[in-house]
Amino acid sequence: MAKKSFDQLIQESKKPVFVDFWAAWCGPCTTVSPMIKRLAEEFHETLTVVKINVDEQPEVAAKYQVQGIPALMLFDKGMIKWRATGALPYEHIRAEVIKSLGE
Repeated sequence: MAKKSFDQLIQESKKPVFVDFWAAWCGPCTTVSPMIKRLAEEFHETLTVVKINVDEQPEVAAKYQVQGIPALMLFDKGMIKWRATGALPYEHIRAEVIKSLGE
C-alpha cells in the first residue's frame, strides 16, 4: 500500500487526526513527546495521532503556518479544529481533545 500524504491522511481519515509538529533538537518537544504517546494510547479508538518532524517535512509545517514547536493541531475532515504552540500540560491537551471530539 502506498504511503499517504499528510493532506490525504487528514482529509480521508475516518477519525479526527491529532498532529504533533516537532524536531529532535527541540527541548519542549521532548517534554511533550510522552504526553502525545499517552494521548495516542488513551484515545486510540477515536483519534489518529501522528508526529511530523519539521526538519524532515518543512513543506507541511509551512503549509500549516507552524511558527514555533511543538505545535499541536487537531484536524477533522481536513479542517483545523484546535491548535496550540508550546509544551502544554497533559490535562490541558486532553481536555481540548475531548472538547473537540464532542465527548
